[in-house]
Amino acid sequence: MLRHFRSSLIFTAVCFILAAAFGWSSAHSLVGVAEVVWIVFVLAILEVSLSFDNAVVNAAILRTMEPVWSKRFLTWGMLISVFGVRIVFPLAIVAIAAGIGPYQALELSLRHPDQYQVIVSAAHVSIAGFGGAFLLMVGLGFFFDQEKDVHWVRSIEHFLSRFAAVEAVEIALVLIVLLVIGNTLPPEEAHRFVVAGMLGLISFVAMEGLGTMLKGPEADDASHAPSAAATTAAKAGVGAFLYLNLLDATFSFDGVIGAFALSNSMPVIALGLSIGAMFVRSLTTLMVERDTLAQYRYLEHGAFWAILALGVLMLVSARYEVPEVITGMIGAVVIGLSLVWSVRYRRRNGMEALNVP
Repeated sequence: MLRHFRSSLIFTAVCFILAAAFGWSSAHSLVGVAEVVWIVFVLAILEVSLSFDNAVVNAAILRTMEPVWSKRFLTWGMLISVFGVRIVFPLAIVAIAAGIGPYQALELSLRHPDQYQVIVSAAHVSIAGFGGAFLLMVGLGFFFDQEKDVHWVRSIEHFLSRFAAVEAVEIALVLIVLLVIGNTLPPEEAHRFVVAGMLGLISFVAMEGLGTMLKGPEADDASHAPSAAATTAAKAGVGAFLYLNLLDATFSFDGVIGAFALSNSMPVIALGLSIGAMFVRSLTTLMVERDTLAQYRYLEHGAFWAILALGVLMLVSARYEVPEVITGMIGAVVIGLSLVWSVRYRRRNGMEALNVP
C-alpha cells in the first residue's frame, strides 16, 4: 500500500515546504505560514473528495489499455493534469477574458489576485456549460449500453439500457438539459452557457470518434501481422490517452473554480490542488494493479452515478450557487453505497475469501 503513495507523500512534503516559504515571503510571520499551509491542506482534501470518482473511472479505462499507454497516462498525464489544468488553464481564462498576453495574466495573478479571481469567476457560466455537458455525456454513455448486463440500481439502469438503441439519445437529453437551464439565465449568459455546453458535446463526440478512428479495422490474424497489431494498439492507446486527459481536465474544472472560495492566490491554489491530483493518481494506480473494479461489482456503477450527479450540479451551478461540500459529499456517499452493495454481493455469493494481490 505504502509504495503506491510514496511519490504522493514526497510530493506533498515538497509542496508544504513551498507553501511555508510562500507564506513567509508574503506575511513574514509564523501565523502567515500556518495559514497558507492550512489552506493548501484543505484544498488537497477538497480535490481528493471531488475527484475520487475520477480515479475510479480512470481505473476502469486504464485496465483496458495497453500497459505502455497506461503508464504514459500516469506519468505524462500528471504533467498535463498538474501543470496544464491547475496552472495554465486559469491563466488562459484570464488572458482570453481580459484580452491580455500569458505573461500579463501571470503577473496579474501574482500582483493583483483579487482582480484575477474576479475574471476567473466571471467565466464560471461557460465552464459550467462545457464541463457539465461533457460529464453528462460520459455518465449517460455508461448507462445507455445495450450490452450492459450488470445493474446496480436495477430498475433505472435496466430501463436506460433498453433505450440504448435509440440513435443519439444521450445527446438529445443533454441538449434538453442545456436549453432548460439556459432559459433560466439572462440572455447573454444563456448564450454563453448553451454555446459552451454544445462545445462540451462536440468535444465528447470528437474524442469518441477519434478513438474509434484510431483503432481502425481489427487485424484478421494478429499472429501473422504483429507489426499491424502493434500499430493498432498504439493508435488505440493514443485515443484513450487523449480522452482520459480531457476527462481528467473536466473533472478538475469545479475544483479550480471552487478553490477561490478559500484563496485567490494562484500559487496556493496550484499547490493544494496539485497535491490532491497526485493522490488521485496514486488511488488510480492502486485500483488498476489490484483490479479493484473486478472485485467490487458495483463500484464502477457508483462512480458513473457520481459523474452524472457532478455533471448536473455543474450545469445547475450556472444558475444557482452549489457549495463544494455538497458536490464532494454526494460523490462520496454514492460511491460509498456502491462499495457497501459490492461487499454484500461478494458475501452472498461466497466471494469473501477472494485473494487480493
